Amino acid sequence: MSLLKGTRITWLGHATVLIQTARGTNILIDPFIAQNPKYPRDFVLPETIHYILLTHGHGDHISDAVPVARKHGSTVVAIYELAAYVEGKGVAKTIGMNLGGTVQLEEVAVTMVDAKHSSGAQDEVGTHYVGVAAGFVLAVAEGPVLYHSGDTAVFGDMKLIRELYEPEVAMLPIGGHFTMGPKEAALAVRLLGSKKVLPLHFGTFPPLQGTPDELAKLIGPGVEIVKWSPGETVSETSEYELTGKSDSLRG
Repeated sequence: MSLLKGTRITWLGHATVLIQTARGTNILIDPFIAQNPKYPRDFVLPETIHYILLTHGHGDHISDAVPVARKHGSTVVAIYELAAYVEGKGVAKTIGMNLGGTVQLEEVAVTMVDAKHSSGAQDEVGTHYVGVAAGFVLAVAEGPVLYHSGDTAVFGDMKLIRELYEPEVAMLPIGGHFTMGPKEAALAVRLLGSKKVLPLHFGTFPPLQGTPDELAKLIGPGVEIVKWSPGETVSETSEYELTGKSDSLRG
């Protein structure tokens, strides 16, 4: 039986993913589009992006949050200070939250969990404090429990994420240099207990040299490491589905 239970996950390069639930809720995480060299240029976002989740304030994770939210009518969800920052940049609808908190986004319960990374936001004025880095657990009603770690090192309390939320599918950075690489990500997978891993944050820029193949060798059998490319969708019906255009299921 598929772990995804009707949910579709499309990788848009770097740490940007589009999650579409079986009921039609569209959630975009860490939109990095215009300046992302790995963004699939023929990919068209759904007309409505209901929610945008931001893990932290670095430009390669938030640079397109404001234009996407304006164009697609999105509510931006982020740690309190980062939500206030993007609101000041012109986002009309935001939800500020904090570590350990849960918000209900339609049929998806989204919990903000710890991450180990920095999080300053930079603009023409300078660098701004926008809270701390975070990850998200997304529990889809009648669907899977997903974990997007954001940018992070491996940390021992990932075992608490396993004990509390039991994420079936983990989206983890593996590139190294700015985040954990394959060696550390392999330990993260063991701590989390996830059965499907969607590698992120690799191959975008020269320093990000970790690969899914390296991770798979370190993990061994029993865990599926998805060896996908930007623009591909993992779904219940197709392991790797090339997606040139994505249509909203609900709006």
